[in-house]
Amino acid sequence: MLTLAPDEASRKAGKALSGDTKWVSKGASELALWGECQGSGSKPYQTQVDLTNIAFKCSCPSRKFPCKHGIGLMLLYSRQPESFTDNTLPLWVSDWIQKRSEKEIQKTEKEEKPVDEAAQAKRQQARIQKVEDGIDELLLWMKDIVRNGIIQLPEKGSSYWENMARRMVDAQASGLAGMVRGLGEINFYSEGWQHIFMDQLLRIYLVIEGYRNQQELPSLMQQELRTMIGFTQNQEALRQQKGINDTWLILSKQATEEDNLTTEKYWLYGLQSHRTALVLQFHARGMSKPQQLLTPGTSIVAELVFFPSEVPLRAIIKEPVITGKLHATSGFTGWQEVVETESVLSGKMPVRSERPYIVQQLTPVQHNMQWWLKDQYQQMMPVKQGFRNIWKLLSLSGGQALDISLLGKEKEYEPLGVWHSNVYKLL
Repeated sequence: MLTLAPDEASRKAGKALSGDTKWVSKGASELALWGECQGSGSKPYQTQVDLTNIAFKCSCPSRKFPCKHGIGLMLLYSRQPESFTDNTLPLWVSDWIQKRSEKEIQKTEKEEKPVDEAAQAKRQQARIQKVEDGIDELLLWMKDIVRNGIIQLPEKGSSYWENMARRMVDAQASGLAGMVRGLGEINFYSEGWQHIFMDQLLRIYLVIEGYRNQQELPSLMQQELRTMIGFTQNQEALRQQKGINDTWLILSKQATEEDNLTTEKYWLYGLQSHRTALVLQFHARGMSKPQQLLTPGTSIVAELVFFPSEVPLRAIIKEPVITGKLHATSGFTGWQEVVETESVLSGKMPVRSERPYIVQQLTPVQHNMQWWLKDQYQQMMPVKQGFRNIWKLLSLSGGQALDISLLGKEKEYEPLGVWHSNVYKLL
């Protein structure tokens, strides 16, 4: 339940409201949870949770989603379900559930409505032209950077990068917008920033040139490049394809918020298939949570369908999931296997995103004022710069080797979690 909280303050406040004495009334049915929590005012806050498609609503003034009352109510129900004796939905709950059901029906009817193929083709062509115009502008901007030299870049303000990123959003090339923002997030006062910057600038150029010459490339690479530019793929069509059934370990969750839209990244590892996967979920502030409730540190039995790619990573969950404990797993025996895998992936797709790995028996060590992870063969790999939880990793390790899940690519990796005393600990 606590993983649904938007921040640490909400978790703490939710725990404080998980006691039975905090609630004036409460109830539960197959459809919903509800309760009235006495706050500072004379009228208690009305809190409700849709259990069919996990969503929250509360009459409190908080703009956080879910608020502390929603977290507290779910915690209380998980601990004391027998205390929720009222099974009849009050009017304020039934009205909300009914409205949500009507919206789902309208959504289904809209999806089943015949598509105007001519209008769709016209819109698609207009979209392609907007992207092309945006690419022309971005290339000119990049050439100006190279022409003028990069020595003055540390003096540029954040608006320099954000303005171009927003221009790419306007051009409906959200993938390129993210890459431009990545340039602005480089630490221009760190050693060797010039190499990092030029490497990322070159990656953007390769994506653009690959997209412009996509007819000469394999179909899977074409689709990958279109995704990198910002074109979306039809997930409903994807769901019709056969996926991979496995027990998937949920290694970590990363959440970012931009313009009131929260993006959640879940990194998964298949026990039988040994495949890694990235599942994305989105939700706007004040609206319902995504349908799939995924909890880092647990496992799910599910069918995943991967997006077409030369190096498949992003996937959707096709079938309903069964949640269980996080199992132990073997993973790679050392860094040599990781490097060999990275080499194969780079050969197939030179421009690609980071991915998760599990490596056995790694020990955190310090060398030349930097933290490294040493494997059982004495080979070392640097920990990603800016990794914030190094001290937690050191406290769990105590100088001993641990099986560690990591996220990264090529020559830099960030620890996500460790197996400590046969229990998976998130970092």
